[in-house]
Amino acid sequence: MSADGTPAATRFLRTTGQHAVIEPDEFTEGSFVLSIGGAEQSHVNLADPEDIFYEYLRRIGHVVDLAAPWGEPITALHLGAGALTLARYIQATRPGSVQYAVELERELLDFVLQQLPMPEGTSLQTVIGDARESLGALPAELRFDVVILDIFSGPEAPAHLACTEFYQEAADRLTERGVLIVNVGDEPGLTLVRSQVAALRRAMADVSAFAEAGMFAGRYPGNIILTGTRGPWPDSWTAALTARGPHPAKVLSGVELDVLSV
Repeated sequence: MSADGTPAATRFLRTTGQHAVIEPDEFTEGSFVLSIGGAEQSHVNLADPEDIFYEYLRRIGHVVDLAAPWGEPITALHLGAGALTLARYIQATRPGSVQYAVELERELLDFVLQQLPMPEGTSLQTVIGDARESLGALPAELRFDVVILDIFSGPEAPAHLACTEFYQEAADRLTERGVLIVNVGDEPGLTLVRSQVAALRRAMADVSAFAEAGMFAGRYPGNIILTGTRGPWPDSWTAALTARGPHPAKVLSGVELDVLSV
């Protein structure tokens, strides 16, 4: 139950054996928090979907902003749905976009859509299943301007996803302007980040890393956003992302990214 007495909604997730809870954010009116197994997973502002609470998701949103001219509809694929925070952001900033969301937990996606409905007019197709298998099962002609992978957390990433072969399969589904965005949550030392930089570099024409500036020292746990492009990484994107933050922000690309080589 929230501080104002509003009861929390709960759903048992059979795949993991954990409970998902959605409750109002007592600090921001119109916002809700999704927790799984007692750990906060997502934050949604139904009153203002352009307001993204978590820093790493805001960084992903800024990359999406650069993927096409401002306000232009795009096709987007979300591998790992959570509370669909980014899907809501894309619908708010790019009305008319066509989106797909893949989630392993059927109960979670049903629960989120029941408790936190998508904005009217949203074109969102949901797919239940493993991210790699579901990607391969999508219609062969389907191409995406943005593919977002938000599954990795900590050093134990699924081996069949954290590899060059999977990134190549995802890259094959991109439009000419398409970008592949991977959120990597990692521990000090950045072992997973380093392996994913190497894997992405083998699959994409160019790769960048975007995070809070201190993350690149490898002393703290946190999130680094990796972006693969089909052509050279634009220098203008580095300037734009650094300016947009959240601050302090840093982008590594080209030879600068070699500091994260395995």
